[in-house]
Amino acid sequence: RIMRPDDANIAGNVHGGTILKMIEEAGAIISTRHCNSQAGEPCVAALARVERTDFLSPMCIGEVANVSAEITYTSRHSVEVQVNVLSENILTGAKKVTNKATLWYVPLSLKNVNKVLEVPPIQYARKEQEDEGKKRYEEQKLDRLETKQRNGDVIFPIINPEPHTVGYSQSSLIHLVGPSDCTLLGFVHGGVTMKLMDEVAGIVAARHCKTNIVTASVDAINFHEKIKKGSVITISGRMTFTSNKSMEIEVFVDADPFVDESRGRYRAVSAFFTYVSLSKEGKPLPVPQLLTETEDEKRRFEEGKGRYLQTKAKRQAQMQQAAQH
Repeated sequence: RIMRPDDANIAGNVHGGTILKMIEEAGAIISTRHCNSQAGEPCVAALARVERTDFLSPMCIGEVANVSAEITYTSRHSVEVQVNVLSENILTGAKKVTNKATLWYVPLSLKNVNKVLEVPPIQYARKEQEDEGKKRYEEQKLDRLETKQRNGDVIFPIINPEPHTVGYSQSSLIHLVGPSDCTLLGFVHGGVTMKLMDEVAGIVAARHCKTNIVTASVDAINFHEKIKKGSVITISGRMTFTSNKSMEIEVFVDADPFVDESRGRYRAVSAFFTYVSLSKEGKPLPVPQLLTETEDEKRRFEEGKGRYLQTKAKRQAQMQQAAQH
């Protein structure tokens, strides 16, 4: 679809959350189709995880987004979907890849939202494809468990914070989950949640550096639990790490299920977003150094630095590998 002004920021760059929402819609369609391809209980595919997603180049107002999805692996209860996004300049015909994403879905019964159904297997062109897919499945399963174990953090407001501190830029957004946010089963679309998360992360980044900012990448987004219609969700974001030209922002979503009084507030989603600061001409700008004050902030900064260096090393290895071929 064509990108409109309400899809973009004040500089005309399309929000990362808008693109993530389109990616998730494509993944949900193809995985739901596949899971209902054989006779059996009807179901809807629910998003469980999004692997690291890089925003390779910006998309602008007036360009057309072409989103394509393909199922690349199936386990007994989950589907791996690869999604590619192309931006097309309809005036010149020029096309460029803006995003490549991997998403994991689980099929939930239309009759019972808590029942996970079995996934029809797919045919692989080569045995290696199945083995590689199984390896990716085991890795994401392990990472999801590790992420869930460190999900006890809460963001508290800070009175009169100093500029460039964690407290100065931290932000929260409260949203009532309505019918338009939900699937047929009455829980929130993953794409809706990701769009709100990107919005909060963008506010944190803009507060920190006071410039135009764009989403550079999103680390794995883990959907720990479903969010039901009628819940009030709080999306919170805080700066965890800054390099010379990028900012890492931790975002998590907590749900208050007001319609279900037997259940208390719980952590539903968590992720790390990376942003870059841009000039009016779209050139990268230096990012103000994050000032850490507490031991927890210093620990999170070092953890973020570790993720940054790991990603940098992986990217350099890929570039060297590409150069050799």
